[in-house]
Amino acid sequence: MGYCTQAQVESVLAQALTSATNRVTNGDKVPLIGFGNSIDPNTISTAVVDQYIQWADEEIDGMLSEMYEVPLCEKSDLELALLFDIGEYNLEIELDKAKNLVPGDVLVFFDDVQEERHIVESVSNETVVELTEPLIGLYSMDDTRVVRVKFPTPISVISARFTAANIYDKYFASQVSPNTSEYGKRLRQLGLRDVNNILNGRTILHGQKRIGHRFFNPNLRDRYRLPGIPDGDGTRNIEGDN
Repeated sequence: MGYCTQAQVESVLAQALTSATNRVTNGDKVPLIGFGNSIDPNTISTAVVDQYIQWADEEIDGMLSEMYEVPLCEKSDLELALLFDIGEYNLEIELDKAKNLVPGDVLVFFDDVQEERHIVESVSNETVVELTEPLIGLYSMDDTRVVRVKFPTPISVISARFTAANIYDKYFASQVSPNTSEYGKRLRQLGLRDVNNILNGRTILHGQKRIGHRFFNPNLRDRYRLPGIPDGDGTRNIEGDN
């Protein structure tokens, strides 16, 4: 898993790449072109999205490697409790703090013998959470812990924007002239703005290991490797010099 999920990329991605739906109602004829809310798998597969997420994450790591130890690590920021026991292959669950969740959040369910990781599909009625895939195991409300894990803000947003911009330009804007879109440029501008806020110290990535120095560029502290006397100094005879 990268810094963002496919659900987050779909939320950011322009709807020009989402699948068409047939909105026929009561037998009336309507235009077939209608954009949905999910990526068309015939155009962009899950493997392609994962690859673009990986490239976006590498770009982020490269920009932040001077200040933070990369790759960045997830942290748990919210613990929730089950309101009812979970049966086998359950897709909908009830949690006490579900109103704090949004689609795309990652939840980890675990007890003494098992652990599962799932992505939130939707939240309704402040307690009901629908997952993208059903839970496989049986979980008791008394013995199960549920925590939300995420990368520090705004890393997931930056990764989703970079991923969506690159996908949009490759699969949509590349077929027109010019081959870059204003939408893709805007996403990159927003992503670079957030990265600059991190590099300038306005945004702190809590829970991450900081490296470097506070008051000067760490690249100025160490010199590049210079050849030693035995390697590069031909004016002295190391073995026979008295």
